[in-house]
Amino acid sequence: MKKDIKNDFPIFKAQSDERPFVFLDSAAVSQMPQTVIDAVSEFYSTYKANVHSGIYGIGMRAVEAYEGARNAVAEFLSADSNEIIFTSGTTASLNMAARMLESRITAGDEIMVSTMEHHSNFIPWQELAKRTNAIFIMLPLEKDGTLSLNTVRAMAGPRTKIIAITHVSHATGAVNDVREICRMAHGVGALCVVDAAQSAPHMPIDVRDIDCDFLAFSGQKVLGPTGTGVLYGKEKHLCELTPVIFGGGMIRHVSAEDSTWADAPQKFEAGTPHAAGAIGLGAALSYIEGIGRKEIMAHERNLARMARRALMNMPGIHLYGPGNEKETSGIVSFTVEGAHPHDVAEILSRENIAVRAGHHCALPLMNHFGISGTIRASFYLYNTEEDVERLVAGVQKAGDMFQV
Repeated sequence: MKKDIKNDFPIFKAQSDERPFVFLDSAAVSQMPQTVIDAVSEFYSTYKANVHSGIYGIGMRAVEAYEGARNAVAEFLSADSNEIIFTSGTTASLNMAARMLESRITAGDEIMVSTMEHHSNFIPWQELAKRTNAIFIMLPLEKDGTLSLNTVRAMAGPRTKIIAITHVSHATGAVNDVREICRMAHGVGALCVVDAAQSAPHMPIDVRDIDCDFLAFSGQKVLGPTGTGVLYGKEKHLCELTPVIFGGGMIRHVSAEDSTWADAPQKFEAGTPHAAGAIGLGAALSYIEGIGRKEIMAHERNLARMARRALMNMPGIHLYGPGNEKETSGIVSFTVEGAHPHDVAEILSRENIAVRAGHHCALPLMNHFGISGTIRASFYLYNTEEDVERLVAGVQKAGDMFQV
């Protein structure tokens, strides 16, 4: 990882005072390098046009850039471009998948999620079960918040129709073996939907190797603009499924009697797309690939290990999730005894350190641990060992204030 990488991200200069800005909330939203900002700005400044509608010069350039971004996403996931649907984020992608799959679910079918899921990969499936009178099942976790493959193997059966699982926990950094879980799902005739919001930015993903039926991630977490996202679906599914959002741009024919749809992925992208966002997302993926996801993953895990080792030796600090002996991502969740997570986050903010505090949209997981929330530090490619040292010093200051 190059030492001056923060220079690519203007926010670090803009938000630094006498102390450098330490941003440790990339699990929620990543910062954008100047190259991505420039790509979005160039669209708005020089060739803003609605895609797939105008045959004039800037309209054709917009289409070329927009579809080029789709090709970049496809290459990023080792998918085909006609399997890539642009959305407004992971939440929209997973809701769309749940709606599209509704026709395949009947009363008594089982829909499974894990207890560690973000609400975005929990509530859409819970609501689908309610609408169809299916059985909603939560896969229980081990004491450390990890999911055992033996649990999935024991609970999946002939009535299971969908298993929706996160690749990496946004709250603890636990990594699930989604390839094996997809294999188990297919073994009982079920579909497997993967929430890759926390894995796509940080590690290589090959949807062919994983063999997932659907996969979702957000642009804002991969150095891209907010309001952008991706839903990958196997071509055979996208050809068969009916869209759930209707309007312009997704039709082949419209009459008083009936309407027919365009081919995938266009039939799932009704209305005016967020072209600037998609173009920015394509630029972000190019930036990431220029560094290498394996290098990014190794860098983040090293920082997370450093933070865990330092925090675990401090009195009154409780760590949550798998330890360094298990595969994890660059996420560290902890509490300070006697202090509310929000209070700790506020103290860190005064030190110009940004972390996330609360239940992280994962109330079932917090209930599993018997707590109301944690402080979460999430590392990314622009973080450094000095950032870890600043975090540890800030937590020590918070501990001293609360007399830990």
